[in-house]
Amino acid sequence: MTTFPKLYILSTFFLLGSCVEIPGSSALALDFVNDIVPVLTKAGCNAGSCHGAAIGRGGFKLSLYGGDPKSDFESIVYQLQGRRINKSNPQDSLILRKPTEQISHEGGTLFDLDSESAQRILTWIQDGATFNSSLELANISVSPERILLDRTNIPVDLTITAHYSNGLTRDVTRWSVLTSEDETAVQTSKENPTVKPIRNGRHIVTVRYLTQVKAIEVITPLVDLPAEIQIPASKIPNHNFIDNEINQTLETLNLQPAGQASDSEFLRRVYLDLTGRLPAVSFTKSFLASNDPNKRHALIRSLLASPEYTEFWSYRFANLLRLRPQSLGEQNSEAYFEWIQSHVAADTSIKDFARTLILAKGDSRINGPANFYRTTTDARQHTEFTSELFLGTRLRCANCHNHPLDKWTQDDYHGLAAIFAKVDLGEEIRIKPEGTSIHPRTSAPAVLRIPGSEINLSNSDDPRIEFANWLTAEDNPYFARAFVNRLWKLTMGRGLVTPVDDFRDTNPATHPELLTLLADDFVDHGYSVRHTLARICESAAYQRTAQSTEHTKHDNMYYSRALRVPLDAAVHADAVSDVLGLPERYGEYPPGTRAIHLLNPLTSSRSLDILGRCDRSSSCDDPAAGPSPLSKLLHFFNGDFLNGRLNASGSRLQNLLAEDAQPKDIIKEYYLAAYSRFPTQKESEFWLAEVDNFDTKSNRDQFLEDFVWSLMTSRDFITNH
Repeated sequence: MTTFPKLYILSTFFLLGSCVEIPGSSALALDFVNDIVPVLTKAGCNAGSCHGAAIGRGGFKLSLYGGDPKSDFESIVYQLQGRRINKSNPQDSLILRKPTEQISHEGGTLFDLDSESAQRILTWIQDGATFNSSLELANISVSPERILLDRTNIPVDLTITAHYSNGLTRDVTRWSVLTSEDETAVQTSKENPTVKPIRNGRHIVTVRYLTQVKAIEVITPLVDLPAEIQIPASKIPNHNFIDNEINQTLETLNLQPAGQASDSEFLRRVYLDLTGRLPAVSFTKSFLASNDPNKRHALIRSLLASPEYTEFWSYRFANLLRLRPQSLGEQNSEAYFEWIQSHVAADTSIKDFARTLILAKGDSRINGPANFYRTTTDARQHTEFTSELFLGTRLRCANCHNHPLDKWTQDDYHGLAAIFAKVDLGEEIRIKPEGTSIHPRTSAPAVLRIPGSEINLSNSDDPRIEFANWLTAEDNPYFARAFVNRLWKLTMGRGLVTPVDDFRDTNPATHPELLTLLADDFVDHGYSVRHTLARICESAAYQRTAQSTEHTKHDNMYYSRALRVPLDAAVHADAVSDVLGLPERYGEYPPGTRAIHLLNPLTSSRSLDILGRCDRSSSCDDPAAGPSPLSKLLHFFNGDFLNGRLNASGSRLQNLLAEDAQPKDIIKEYYLAAYSRFPTQKESEFWLAEVDNFDTKSNRDQFLEDFVWSLMTSRDFITNH
């Protein structure tokens, strides 16, 4: 186990040129962008809760965090007939008197009149209050950018350096703003950029200077393990490259990993993850009885090649692509789903899958992927959908202003919207050369633009081609990472980046090196979903038990143990049907239809409503809110979902009772069906003792119904673990 020094710092902070001195007098005019806007940001003037709000505050509007300094300059110098600036008597300027509260200010005193902030503003006005932006900020660096401490309550000073396009640098520590993702975990100082962890674990602090933001990690061991039970990474089970990264983090955080999942745990988990089903009782018995050391590997490969895998992952892709007959129409939806299913079955490269969707055109009633453009109603909605789906980013945050926590600009958002505005969204998807999208800042048609790119699209007949080429290029930093992160969440219970559609520098992955390795491996193997799923399922991290220990019970993000994940509503409903031996009825669909086969996510079903199904108005990345826990419990108690089928003719229980099966065999059968394991001796003895309390067959049979009900409402049944 690594012994932590008092402070261990990994830093990428280098000064790459001459420092630019901040002028201290009017000998050289101050730079509005680089000297005045930072004062406003540091004081909070342009925050969303103040003048940076969408409509400003108190009749004064600034761009959010100084994202549009030219408009800020106009607001300060020229609005209200220039009342905010008094060049004749600079000390009487409203822009100075308000924040120093020489006159009433709703925001209170932001800085003192003799402070450096006030002196900067005063000097700038004395020098003529000009825009005079002489330096272009390229990026910032933070030192240290990763802080490892052996305990909490140790303050660490940060140094923030601005790097400019001409190669010069400046120490901007004094004017940077620190924000902790959780002030109860890490305290930050407003005046002096200092961080102090007050709760163990890994925490993120965001550093902002002008439009640039960086995230730093502050880490202290989660658990104070005695030296004799600390486990170095080299001693933790390791099946593939995934475990290298996971195990190293466990060592860093002093987390002792849980043991390997039992065959029963693994069997149930991998069946649910890869097929959305519980294993049949007969298969469970044979798998548990097998002594083949390679049986887990063989099972993973078998499930990935099964028709059940194709059915389930087609359902998952339909969720991801928001396939809704309410939006598309019945015929269109059928064409779209058939196309999805064929590509899941063939394990089509996700690169080709995405290109086909982006470049789709033709009759959407026949050509399934053309319905990608009918999922949304306009170019802006499609921009947001596409960025979340394929880039894992919330470009929607750059609609009204530059993204406050990422590099995306309004021009990026509306430039991509301009690309999609060239697509006619009728039944026949075709290019519409005259299509435009209006940029709200200019009130003019937005310039076509690939986000973050300088590619000229003005002469393109179909700018989607350039976008698709950029998106699926092997060196694209977003596409492969975003997709493998979704696969990781769907199997491991939590994304390496979470939420999965919120990739940004200020929301870093818990295991960034692992995310890169997974993405590279995904690309190297032809963007194969099956390959990456196999990699994940074969890792020791995936195959750990979900049983928590004193040392792992607080870990829900480092994979020291498997996570318990609520069953998807459709999977839950199908699992109940399989265990009971009776299918649920869904609207006009034929008897025996499984919930994951429902094309329409809003098919009439009280049970699916109660279980919290996703209606595909979003990509179903997170469980739907659903009804209250009390409503769900009452439905389980009184509704037909369980009670109505427990004693129905043809159910598993009624068939066993009709065959005069012994209670011990019924108990064993249901444990195998619901939990994929045999009952323990203690469990068997408990249930059999309960059965013996009843002296008539009728009462015993009724109790066995209660026994089945208790299994199927238990935490172990309604979660994958």
